[in-house]
Formats: sequence, structure tokens, C-alpha cells
Amino acid sequence: MFLKFPNLSLPTLMKEKILDKATDMFLTYGFKSVTMDDLANEMGISKKTIYTHFENKTKLVENCMDHLSQNIITGITQICALNKNPIEEIYEIKKFVMVNLKDEKSSPQYQLQKYYPKIHKTITQRQFEHMQQCVTDNIHRGVNQGYYRDNLNIGFISRIYYSGVTSIKDPQLFPLEKFPIKPLMDDYLEYHIRGIVTPKGRKVLNEIINSNYE
Repeated sequence: MFLKFPNLSLPTLMKEKILDKATDMFLTYGFKSVTMDDLANEMGISKKTIYTHFENKTKLVENCMDHLSQNIITGITQICALNKNPIEEIYEIKKFVMVNLKDEKSSPQYQLQKYYPKIHKTITQRQFEHMQQCVTDNIHRGVNQGYYRDNLNIGFISRIYYSGVTSIKDPQLFPLEKFPIKPLMDDYLEYHIRGIVTPKGRKVLNEIINSNYE
């Protein structure tokens, strides 16, 4: 799931293993539910070992979110470097993010906001800055290649896209039992892209959607 570092020293390697496992558990069960005891038992190590690397749970959560955020940013950057068709690129990024967020089964964004607001604020700002650049670049390429309309207000589109992606993760607006995150994200991407494509882009979008149903 995450990047591996085979040449790290043993203490650093243990820290990375704790980060991987803790991040996985937080995303699966929620930030509030997972305790340091749970993590120690799951890993077969003592709590003392965890506290050697992280002084408390808040620091562990902070490091986990930094760890996750950096891995996602790195992965998205690598996808963008492939210079795919801009519509295909959006779907590839969506797939990558969903895998790394474990389909957001525990609504981690809103749990983070509720229980760790300072960490949430920092991560949200970082996500906004990176997504703004990514979406802006994607739209510019789509316009230049004839897939997106050339009369778009790109600054508005990039911000409304971020706002939408954030809002659909709100479990009060979109309860998971009624709106599973994967089809919800697919519906949102189609909604977003249909609003900005040319006939050429619509053809690519329809091909992607039809292939997903096969």
C-alpha cells in the first residue's frame, strides 16, 4: 500500500512499519476507535516500542497523516507525469487515491476534523494546494487538446471541483449506507467532467464509463 524503504536502519524501519500499520487501522476503524493497545496487539510489539517513536497518539496521528499525504501526492505526481489523456488521468488518480484511502470506509476526513482539528487543518491546506495545481494543469491540457471547452473559468472550476470532492465525503450529507463512496465518487466525476467536455471529450468519457460497467 505504501512506499517501502529497504535500506533504512532498524529503528527507522520499525517506525515506518508502525506508520503503515497505524494508518491502515485508522482508515479502517477510525481515528477514535483505534488505541495504542490495539496497535501494539495487532503488530505483536509492546506499547513501549510505539512510544519510543511517537510520544502520544496525537503525534502518531499527525505522522500517519503526513505519511499518507506524502505518499498520495507522490503517486499523483507520478500519474500526471505519464501525460495520459486528461480525462483518463482523472480516473487513474481517483483509483489510486481510493486504494490508498481504503475506500474511506470510516469517513476519516470527518473523524480527523472532529477529534484532531489542528492536524485536519494542516492536511486540508496541503491537499487544497496540491489538488488546485493538479486540477488546473489537467484542465489546461484538456483545453489545449480539445477535450475540454475553451471558455472555462479554470480558477472557478478547479475550486468547485475541490469543494465537491470534499463535500461528498461528509457523512451527514451522504451517509455511507445510502451512498457507498466508490459509486458516489464515480457519479461525481461524471457530473464534473460532463460539465466541461467538448463532444470529443464526451466520447472519451462515455468509453471510460462503459468500460467500467463491463
